[in-house]
Amino acid sequence: MKPAYEHVEFGEDCSVRVYHRQLPRIPFEWHHHPEYELTLTMNSHGKRYIGDSVNDYQAEDLVLVPPDLPHTWSSNRSIDAALPQVAIVIWFDGEWARRMADCCREYEPLRKLLRRAACGLAFEPPAGEWMRGRLEPLLSTVPRERLSAALDILCTLGDAPGHPLASPSAFNQTNAGPSGHEPERINRVLSMIDARFAEPLRMAELCAAASLSERTLTRYFMQHIGESVGRYIARVRIGHACRMLGDTSLPVSVIAARSGFANVANFNRQFKAAKQTTPAEYRRRFRAAGVAEEASATSLTERPPSLQQKRQRGAQ
Repeated sequence: MKPAYEHVEFGEDCSVRVYHRQLPRIPFEWHHHPEYELTLTMNSHGKRYIGDSVNDYQAEDLVLVPPDLPHTWSSNRSIDAALPQVAIVIWFDGEWARRMADCCREYEPLRKLLRRAACGLAFEPPAGEWMRGRLEPLLSTVPRERLSAALDILCTLGDAPGHPLASPSAFNQTNAGPSGHEPERINRVLSMIDARFAEPLRMAELCAAASLSERTLTRYFMQHIGESVGRYIARVRIGHACRMLGDTSLPVSVIAARSGFANVANFNRQFKAAKQTTPAEYRRRFRAAGVAEEASATSLTERPPSLQQKRQRGAQ
């Protein structure tokens, strides 16, 4: 399923774009864009699709999506049927956030937030509840008030508890990696993993590519990627399998082999541990969501005219 490209219009006088969306239900709108997106979803239950991550969501769901990672929410019911479902969205440019951190030490948490959100970041419920209390200034008609509130929210979330969502391989092939800002030695290792994840990978080979000892490479990975080398490789393999499950009709055994797993039993075990579902059920859920929305003729083009969308062939 190819994601649609969405062009987000900021306006001439705004550094961030804030969007207050109210709907009877949140439709499946599989799309991507080059901006970071912080979304607070309220009064809604359903499924959240971030790259190859598929999870249930509920009240005060707060997620930060990095650039060009396909994503959507799809609701199945409202918490309070008498009220609309709500999505509060903040779009912002990563380079703008880094420049803010460069020139103002008070905004240094922005850099940490972007690093943590390299593969998508779902915050713990208290963060969503806290942001809900900040909506009045965030939705102000005065751009400076919106900007001040957005910066305060983003900096506060730099240290808020959360967990990564998508695997690194969920990004399209034009991306430089999870964030594009890792040290060159780590980038060499990431490139090797990306090119050879379907093969057996030895730690000695990765260390040689980075010209680092095993201890140092392990420390660098934890510092810059936030997880061990082995865990990263596993997520790349699972992510590749997720894409094949969603985009092809190949048998699970073939997908397992092409994703770097020695046998189907090991693949099924690791997949279920990572995604809390079997490969077959993952394929069914992902396809069922897309088919249902296509049948209802709901698409990104039905969003408000303040957003300019266009569909392009393939991932941008």
